[in-house]
Amino acid sequence: MREIVLIACGAIALNASAQDQAFEKYEQAIPGSTVKFEMVPIKEGSFMMGSAKEADEKPQHEVDLTAFWMGAKEVTHDEYGLYLNDETYGQNSEVDAITRPTRPYVDVTLGMGKEGGFPANSMKQHGALMYCKWLYKKTGVFYRLPTEAEWEYACRAGSKTAYPFGNDSAQLKEYAWYAANSENKYHKTGLKKPNAWGLYDILGNVQEWVLDQYAEDAYGKIEKGAKDPVNTPTTKHPLVVRGGDYDDYADKLRSANREPSDLIWNRRDPQIPKSKWWNADAPFVGFRLVRPLKQPTKEEAARFFETYLSL
Repeated sequence: MREIVLIACGAIALNASAQDQAFEKYEQAIPGSTVKFEMVPIKEGSFMMGSAKEADEKPQHEVDLTAFWMGAKEVTHDEYGLYLNDETYGQNSEVDAITRPTRPYVDVTLGMGKEGGFPANSMKQHGALMYCKWLYKKTGVFYRLPTEAEWEYACRAGSKTAYPFGNDSAQLKEYAWYAANSENKYHKTGLKKPNAWGLYDILGNVQEWVLDQYAEDAYGKIEKGAKDPVNTPTTKHPLVVRGGDYDDYADKLRSANREPSDLIWNRRDPQIPKSKWWNADAPFVGFRLVRPLKQPTKEEAARFFETYLSL
């Protein structure tokens, strides 16, 4: 596993705002709007990552994680739309001139819903990370995607079973939108039960980008008792998505299930080169935010975005 210091939350310098923030649930307002989102605290701890079921989930291994906040819900179109429509972003600032994506080639919602709490969808990992960069500039708080280890730790919420609530997939309908109950579409966030740590739709609805490069043998390369591991990408494909989606069956919604991104997710895009922002054929992919307990310095944050956005 390749690691960069910024992701290993316990090794990051604090800034003043982070020192003042109590480690508890809070709402983040997005300046210039009435939009807010909720972040829940995920305490530091250890867990057994992976399972004995699939080759890419082996071997199971113990991971130590430092504390972080995670979005109670998936990022919504209401939130992401502020970024898409922010005409001021990049003007008279230090950020690069091209900071907002081109409009998607197709209606990424496919009529499933947009404003009012529906999950943002169809963006590539690049588009999700650029939103994080924009949000950092707007709020002064560093947000990013979770690592794969952080995602599974938060999803499990202390459980050791196939699902956060146990092994009985019949209970999934109470917690997730998936093939058995979704009617082939995603739904507004937060309508199902949360897991034990207060995370809604962590399974189903839309799959969620994480930071890691996908490799089937990734777990075999992690040192025992690894602290905040992340497989930092060196190529654009494949990357990892987690959680399953509205069109998946129960087995794909297990806490340990891993899925690689696929180039066919953007096969309809006629552009040459194809969009680095959107996946025209992946309405089932979205993302969720993480905020490290210890905030990076301005320089560390810049290195993080440079590492991930230069792919």
